[in-house]
Amino acid sequence: MKVASMSPCDVGHRNFLHELDHFVARAPDAVFLRALDPVTTLSRSEFADQVGRLAAVLREIGVRKDESVGLLMGNTLEFYVADAAVLAAGGVPVSLYPTSSPEQLDYMTRDAGINLLITEAGLLGRLTEAEKYLDMLDTVAVIDDLPAQVATARWPIIELRQLMKTTRQRIPLAEAAKSVHAEDLLTLVYTSGTTGAPKGVRLSHANLLSAAQSMGTIMQLGEGGRIISWLPHAHVAGRVGQYYCAVLFGVEVTICPDQKLLPVYLTIVKPTYFFAVPRLWEKLKAGIEADFARLPEHAQAELHRALSAHGEAQPSSSPSPASGQADADYFAPLRAKLGLDQARVLNTGTAPTPRHVLAFFAALGLPIGNIYGATETCACGAMGQPGQSKPGSVGRAVPGMQIAIAKDGEVLLRGLPVMQGYHHQPEKTAEALSEDGWYRTGDVGRLDDDGYLWITDRKKELIINSSGKNMSPANIEAMIKSGDPLIGSVCVVGDARPYNIALIVLDPDYAKAWAAARQITGPITTLASHPEVLAAVAAGVERGNQRLSRVEQVKRFTLLAAEWPAAGDELTATLKLKRKAIEHKYAQNIEQMYID
Repeated sequence: MKVASMSPCDVGHRNFLHELDHFVARAPDAVFLRALDPVTTLSRSEFADQVGRLAAVLREIGVRKDESVGLLMGNTLEFYVADAAVLAAGGVPVSLYPTSSPEQLDYMTRDAGINLLITEAGLLGRLTEAEKYLDMLDTVAVIDDLPAQVATARWPIIELRQLMKTTRQRIPLAEAAKSVHAEDLLTLVYTSGTTGAPKGVRLSHANLLSAAQSMGTIMQLGEGGRIISWLPHAHVAGRVGQYYCAVLFGVEVTICPDQKLLPVYLTIVKPTYFFAVPRLWEKLKAGIEADFARLPEHAQAELHRALSAHGEAQPSSSPSPASGQADADYFAPLRAKLGLDQARVLNTGTAPTPRHVLAFFAALGLPIGNIYGATETCACGAMGQPGQSKPGSVGRAVPGMQIAIAKDGEVLLRGLPVMQGYHHQPEKTAEALSEDGWYRTGDVGRLDDDGYLWITDRKKELIINSSGKNMSPANIEAMIKSGDPLIGSVCVVGDARPYNIALIVLDPDYAKAWAAARQITGPITTLASHPEVLAAVAAGVERGNQRLSRVEQVKRFTLLAAEWPAAGDELTATLKLKRKAIEHKYAQNIEQMYID
């Protein structure tokens, strides 16, 4: 078995509260968190004071050692305070996506054992929608100002901000850190599984700190650096790259509450490090191309020359950008207009990034390195380092990680960032982790002689969309099929795409009976185009979508005039989808749903 590795970053017996305390002590007056609308800042010492007060309040209302506390919050300053305060009170913060369906929220709160949920006043409506679920919850706490006449029918609401103003207690970070060990649980991160049920990934202080230490070193983070926090904190990349790394390396964080605002935030913040999912890089590229079309023809020719120079793989380093004069005249102003002229390192990850997108930015003098990992490895595994990349590769092992290729080609990862296991799922844990600590990624790849990793295929049936969200196609398909018995087989497509689409075929037996009852005649292949059939299937898809989070929902579908028999082109003898064969056979239908 071929293995590639890097020397580990030592995190010793540290825990995150210990790191927070040192972070504050190094520069208490330095700005830690910044919001732009309205303009608000929190210095490190102000942050520590708010965390200490809220931790004392949480203790007073009953949070105990190792108790899971849910955080249903957007990307706000208050999230950081709440997350750290739960830790300082002895609890385990568990972030939940505000876009999750009521059924998903119910499952995760039950699995994590969440009795107390901290949220924002603006998200109370999500809880109202889910009131018939969430039996596990005892109490809802709001961390911002609660408007008058707001209540839930089911739970008492605690106003944390008011309690923080009146409490005389405060739990110092240094004191709280004394009772926390490196192997204690720092958080649970829920990720989709191939069977559909979310899995709670158990990540310890040692797991996450080692990942942040390794990745932050490669990112060239340091005191005085600036980053933008825009990923949801229910995503492990958001926690590691935009939270834990910031604390370990002394970086100022500007909080962007909405991804749509990122282009504006880039120009204001001018980050020294920036990470974006493939879909965002694609949007930035489209904006640049629109601007570039207005430049003189010779400038456009220079860009095309630079792009051509990046068209072929280079041995071990990024190709040079455009010539010095062209760079000064055209590309440097473009980098400044983007807000990336002060960025030392740029990265992408969570889903495959098209090579032409990477080549485009490299031509502008903005080389982007890949990051390869999983929730189960704290988003840590391989990483493209500045000046050391191979187009098409996801980079080399980060410090503290080993990469191996199993006999069947599966990529294996081992190191301190690898999870403790899945919460309450020992069988799934045994499937994912070998006895000697290797995490089975489900991806197929190869290692070259220089230790670079190349991903060639995926064993696991997971959709990772162009924004990096992991989804189970089997779960989505089951929900869509549940919408109407007319729906026979469903194949959802969305990997590396902006949204999910579906190929649907009718249930032949039910469709015939359904049609006969409505005096609709004709073979099954013609029923698919009948307006009443299409309307019924569309209504079924909508009903299924209501049981899914927004990002999981099927945005478009095609009802095929076909049957998918067992052991045919599309289904195995046991009626499992042959996904690759389906996507190949119906490629034109699929592409049409992304073009229209």
